[in-house]
Amino acid sequence: MDNDIAIRVTDLEKVYKLYDKPSDRLKEALHIGRGKHHTEHRALKGVNMTIRQGECVGIIGTNGSGKSTILKIITGVLSQTAGEVEVNGRISALLELGAGFNMEYNGIENIYLNGTMIGFSKKEIDQKLDEILAFADIGDYVYQPAKTYSSGMFVRLAFAVAINIDPEILIVDEALSVGDVFFQAKCYHKFEEFKEMGKTIVFVSHDLSSISKYCDRVVLLNQGIKLGEGMPKQMIDTYKQVLVGQYTPPESEGERLLDDEQLRAMAAKGVDGSKIGGGEKAGIAENPDLLEYGSKKAQITEYYITDEKGTKTSTILKGSSFTIHMHVEMTERIAAPIFAFTIKNVRGTEITGTNTMFEKAFLESVEAGETKEITFTQDMNLQGGDYLLSLGVTGYEEDDFTVYHRLYDVLNVTVISDKDTVGFYDMNSKVIVK
Repeated sequence: MDNDIAIRVTDLEKVYKLYDKPSDRLKEALHIGRGKHHTEHRALKGVNMTIRQGECVGIIGTNGSGKSTILKIITGVLSQTAGEVEVNGRISALLELGAGFNMEYNGIENIYLNGTMIGFSKKEIDQKLDEILAFADIGDYVYQPAKTYSSGMFVRLAFAVAINIDPEILIVDEALSVGDVFFQAKCYHKFEEFKEMGKTIVFVSHDLSSISKYCDRVVLLNQGIKLGEGMPKQMIDTYKQVLVGQYTPPESEGERLLDDEQLRAMAAKGVDGSKIGGGEKAGIAENPDLLEYGSKKAQITEYYITDEKGTKTSTILKGSSFTIHMHVEMTERIAAPIFAFTIKNVRGTEITGTNTMFEKAFLESVEAGETKEITFTQDMNLQGGDYLLSLGVTGYEEDDFTVYHRLYDVLNVTVISDKDTVGFYDMNSKVIVK
């Protein structure tokens, strides 16, 4: 394996045997009766993935898509049915926190037990002990048996062991949101330190904002199949199509997957994989490669932004008011359509947005052939910079969420500011110094 490759997964397959009752497992083990006594579930179906040293790669997908399975195989918790896994570096995994703890041991003893299981020597654990104890911050409970811990203390200690013993590769599965809000902040800070140190990170999460913020690229799985791989915003938008059952695979593999050279080139330039503002129409920068899908029972036929003077534009002054306009035509009767907008940054993190249901602005049915004009007027308090506007028409049909029409990243919005504060938006503080 090349020295710059941390993890390589080739044609990975995982098949689970499912038994209706325990006796079926026993019959099959003892070869009693004819035929199989189980059904097979293919959790992974020929997955390929290469992760290079120093990358932070996210894995996203719906429940049951194979995310946790692939992490467990990489870390050696599970064995694969077929395929190959190559790992170049020492791994620390945040999977099932505390799974290796002995409930009769105290905290100190469990630190050494877990550290040894990960592959560290007693000397290495000695050197990290103070950092682990400070990070966990459970006080004198560390000298008590783990069975006496609260659930919060238990995960704090388990997380502290896993993340403070210096690994070359960190595997994280939905483990950054443990403990109270202050401990969560500490966990994310440690995660950012790992990124700055150039550690290799594989990150599974349903928190798409964290995926967008931390990951260099993202792998999308669905029902054990790798649907795609690319920049975070690109894959998150595709994942949202999967969630509502409106994902259409591209005709060729080349359209779906970017090769390593393309991904590294885009990451080096800070490109997010979409072309922003490729065209001009009435002073508004439109995206020629926007993502569009939906059943088309309702269609967004026109959209634009106006400033506080009513002029069509994509450039808004911070502190001024602006209006988002959308015209929607109904091709069928809809009981209660929901009209929405979302504003994201260029990495795909959703910053703000609302819809007519949240605002209780429109809760009526519409008939086929009707056209609705929707406007959202608000003050611009985002920091100066470029943002992306997405629009949508959705609703519920017999309690099932349905997308009628969505336009992702349809317009580029540029905010002009002479005073930027910290974070995404300005709270317009009134400051007095006496």
